[in-house]
Amino acid sequence: MEVALKTYKKEFGHSYTFGVFPTLELLHARSAEVLKVLISDAGRKNRGVAKIEELCARRRIPVEVNDKAVDRLSPKENAYAVGVFKKYTASLAANANHLVLVNPGDMGNLGTIIRTMLGFGVTNLALVRPAADIFDPRAVRSSMGALFSIAFHYFDSFEQYHDLFPNNLYPFMTNGKVTLSQAGFARPFSLIFGNESMGLPDDYLQLGTSVTIPQSNKVDSLNLTIAVGVALYEATKQDLDAVRKPE
Repeated sequence: MEVALKTYKKEFGHSYTFGVFPTLELLHARSAEVLKVLISDAGRKNRGVAKIEELCARRRIPVEVNDKAVDRLSPKENAYAVGVFKKYTASLAANANHLVLVNPGDMGNLGTIIRTMLGFGVTNLALVRPAADIFDPRAVRSSMGALFSIAFHYFDSFEQYHDLFPNNLYPFMTNGKVTLSQAGFARPFSLIFGNESMGLPDDYLQLGTSVTIPQSNKVDSLNLTIAVGVALYEATKQDLDAVRKPE
């Protein structure tokens, strides 16, 4: 598959990783989707770039030294490496814990949330349209390559999602019925969050167990990425404690 190395657009069938670490994550987790890797001449002394070249040689992935293309594709990133990869699908797992984002709008927030959910061991992400483009290089970059280790799927409505995945529902709302510590989080769970500016509409109060994160009255609400991180920690802390428990 030959692609034009142009500034990313959503309608493209490919996207890019900017930087050494996200490109390494791409090669480790999704090497079958990698079309080529571009590196800058200045980065050839970098140990991470050397590792990229080694992995590409082992997996027969083309590597091209192309400073102009690297600079053109990632003008604000100062990247030593750019991975070019095919877009792909990664279906959600049934009977697994899910994170559900309803109409997320910010690419950076989306990437940060993906990295956070992977850190807490939740690897299935549902996105309800309209929603940010998960393959936008800004989202990929913010995830630091964590995107390549999760499953995700877009849905046209929340009902479409829940018809396929009848998990225990926990919508997070400032007027939720129970506090975070009272929620319990029966498995498999779906933690549900609205977008950055509006949150979830009130009809989500009728779904499952709505949850509020206690906070001071000094702010209206927590930033979405912070709220998701707090919720993921509380919902998974017993699982992570068991994993990390010393023998």
